Amino acid sequence: MKTLITLLIGFTIAASAQPRHGGWTILGEAHVDGGVDHDRILVTGARGEYRAIRLRVENAPVVFDRVIVHFANGTNERIDVRHRVAPGSESRAIDLPGNRRVIESVEFWYERGGWRNGSRPKVVLFGMR
Repeated sequence: MKTLITLLIGFTIAASAQPRHGGWTILGEAHVDGGVDHDRILVTGARGEYRAIRLRVENAPVVFDRVIVHFANGTNERIDVRHRVAPGSESRAIDLPGNRRVIESVEFWYERGGWRNGSRPKVVLFGMR
């Protein structure tokens, strides 16, 4: 009985450990350095099946060209974004075609830019179940 209670408490803590943002779960983040034209966010702690993603930008604007979502089943989905996201703002919700799937990583391509004052943009990836 003690083991069962301990196990249930562990699951409860793990489930509540993922920060939520209006029903969205944080899947990961990356700092954009501008030295390359794309970055990748690995999704490690928030396993589960998702139906949509959203990108939040902090510190400096990012002009996104496209994202490629890599799923655990080995498939990929390329999505053209072509949108500038200001610091403190988010992209639109990006629906993932098909059934909900486990996301392994998300690559995003952006325009390299000269960010002023040394501010490097931070991109936060959110997922909706």
